[in-house]
Amino acid sequence: MIEVLTGSPLNTIQDLGRPRTMTLGVSRGGAMDSAALKLGNLLLGNDIDTAGIEVVFFPFKIRFHADQAFAVTGARGVARLDDEPLPPDWAAKARAGQILTLHAPANGARSYVTFAGGLDVPVVLGSRSTDMKGGFGGYQGRALEAGTRLAAFPSDAKDMPSSGYGLAHPCDLPENVAEVRCLPAAEFDAFTDDSQALFFEQLWTVTRTANRLGYRLESETPLSLRSPLELLSHGIVPGTVQVPSAGMPIVQMADANTCGGYPKIANVIEPDLRLLAQTQTGRQIRFIRVELDEAVAAIRAEAVRMHELGLALQSARTTLLAR
Repeated sequence: MIEVLTGSPLNTIQDLGRPRTMTLGVSRGGAMDSAALKLGNLLLGNDIDTAGIEVVFFPFKIRFHADQAFAVTGARGVARLDDEPLPPDWAAKARAGQILTLHAPANGARSYVTFAGGLDVPVVLGSRSTDMKGGFGGYQGRALEAGTRLAAFPSDAKDMPSSGYGLAHPCDLPENVAEVRCLPAAEFDAFTDDSQALFFEQLWTVTRTANRLGYRLESETPLSLRSPLELLSHGIVPGTVQVPSAGMPIVQMADANTCGGYPKIANVIEPDLRLLAQTQTGRQIRFIRVELDEAVAAIRAEAVRMHELGLALQSARTTLLAR
């Protein structure tokens, strides 16, 4: 059992979401940085889709009411178990009564706390993720408030090396300008030649209105169409880059609506959505054009990397416990 000590309207329970429900008009949802959530689960021997806590508002504190193995991944902030600092991308075991504190990150925007066995909350439409728009999933369909108590499922992976363990080289996060790969989208050719070039050439700033639904971007020169274009609402997915009439793009994120009518200039490839998710407001990004075969190769490479990482972490955990 854990107790949340700091409330926020932004910190929620997330797994990998509901991709199969988008045809029903239900957002995919899930962790904004899915790689960080997967890593946290791999460190603990969980399935990669196991539910944990996505932390966006800091400081974040929880108290453990029972011995519990956990991991902290994602954004680079100072994490402490009581007064003991934890390295980034690290798993450890807490004793009953200890407090985990995550401080505001210097790099990255979202941290993830995962637990051996995963959080025991109901499965709704095939997922334990919180859908804030629909008010379901996660813990009572809402953000985690101070005083919320959560249980973890029993796990065979509660054994943990006494000093904890983690990655010697933590996962990369954007430090300056995040380079985000994308494919041209359906209406790419409807934009002027200058706008097509500007989309990739100029830097885009993440505005303060960026959230789980979408990231609004700004730059010096707005994008423009060759001629006015009216579209009926049509299907969109996380990663779709839409351009409203003002000419400033919106990148659809995890909680994106399932349909929209703005022209689409690009689609961010799945492995790079995490770079956007970890880009703080006020920071800049640059879009990099790739072709379909490059996007497919990147997705496959990410899947292979996670598989190999899981095997390596399992071996490391077994070796450390045997000492």
